[in-house]
Amino acid sequence: MIRLSADGIAVTFDPGIGMISDAEIGDGERQIAPFHTAPWVGSGEGLPDDISPHLARLGGDFFCAPFAASEGNSPMHGWPANSSWTVEVRDDSLTAVLDRPVSGARLTKTLRLRDGHPFIYQRHSFEGGDGEVSVANHANISVPDGALISTSPKAVWQTPANPQETDPARGRSRLRYPARSVDPTTFPAVDGDVDLTRYPWGPRHEDFVMGLEAEAQTLGWTAVVRLGQGDVYLSLRSPVELPMTMLWHSNGGRDYAPWSGRHFGCLGVEEGAARHMLPEGTDGALCSKGSVVLKEGARVSVDHVVGAVAWPSEERVKDVSVDGGGLVIRGETTGRRVPFDAQFLAVTRT
Repeated sequence: MIRLSADGIAVTFDPGIGMISDAEIGDGERQIAPFHTAPWVGSGEGLPDDISPHLARLGGDFFCAPFAASEGNSPMHGWPANSSWTVEVRDDSLTAVLDRPVSGARLTKTLRLRDGHPFIYQRHSFEGGDGEVSVANHANISVPDGALISTSPKAVWQTPANPQETDPARGRSRLRYPARSVDPTTFPAVDGDVDLTRYPWGPRHEDFVMGLEAEAQTLGWTAVVRLGQGDVYLSLRSPVELPMTMLWHSNGGRDYAPWSGRHFGCLGVEEGAARHMLPEGTDGALCSKGSVVLKEGARVSVDHVVGAVAWPSEERVKDVSVDGGGLVIRGETTGRRVPFDAQFLAVTRT
């Protein structure tokens, strides 16, 4: 494990699978640790022989390429989440190179912390390669007492063609697949409509849903108010690079190992470009930017920022915007302004 720190923030990086396994963010007298760790991680218990490395150490934040798929003989989510990285640390930044190619490309991860900023600045750069690859940053947020979820405006919310779990002897998915809604608070489920902006919204279920960014957004954001914790997790991105916010509601819905009916309190916030997840017939305009295009001699980067700040536990975030050298978070009665490097995402002032 590798420790990286700056004033007010520290992260632990696992070079074995390229994961930010945990983070501690200071805000006044509070220390915020937003990331989830699965109950089998570090327990010493026996795990299935065929378990993928990222699942054996499930938690934190990791990068997927391809997302929710495999390349050649790679496990699900590709080699970036399942293979080793060669790391170099300099002061408050870390550079890691994946030991395997992705579609023929060399993949470099850069993590940077800044004094006084409650954020982790991440960049994944592909050099060379050939073809298209789906990508996503896969953050797993700890929400043991539930959560309120807000996002930048979406054109539509959509489930993929097939549910997470199809065999009732193994697990349960409770949304309809495929289904769609322009309002996440009334999304079609097996028994009526549910509110996707809350976690949990039902008992013992495993579900996945995607929000496709509305046009003309300059800042894509997701805010997860962790009920009972007094803070809010923030995910920030360019909606051009990563036009999809994908939510994994993992709430005791899998009964087989290693899940064994005990994986609760985990909300996956997966910001990506993964049009292959959309069901056949989805409006082409909504999924026109749904992958990263790799070319020999070319370099393409995917940027993403994650962090957390103190926040009233019961107040939903209404808006997130850039104001000069800061990020402004607004609720119904509460507002925060915190340091933020808007140039990292090439976000213009609003």
